[in-house]
Amino acid sequence: MELNLERLRSNVRRASDEDLLDRVTVYRAEMEPAAIPIIEQELFARGITVDLVEAHLAKRENAQKRADGTVLKCTLCHRPAVVSGWGWHRMFGIVPVFPRRFSWCDEHQSKTSK
Repeated sequence: MELNLERLRSNVRRASDEDLLDRVTVYRAEMEPAAIPIIEQELFARGITVDLVEAHLAKRENAQKRADGTVLKCTLCHRPAVVSGWGWHRMFGIVPVFPRRFSWCDEHQSKTSK
């Protein structure tokens, strides 16, 4: 499958700073090599410096990884997961059906621990 650079550029322009920072740091190994310079150019055009990119990477250093080195994503969003655990898969969001593993980012971890 060929990478559509115009579609990628359009996606990058619409993405949030946090999403782009995650892509260029924690998800970097999973990205198409041609996408990295496009994302970096957009970040720098938005005024995001190398120091801010490095600070974001340090903030995400506790992201959980699979055995192959890829980063786990939160079950509820696209952010990197920081904790995993067992929970119930629920039908219609109510009826527990079967136990399964979940992964949560910083934001959703705090919401699920209440």
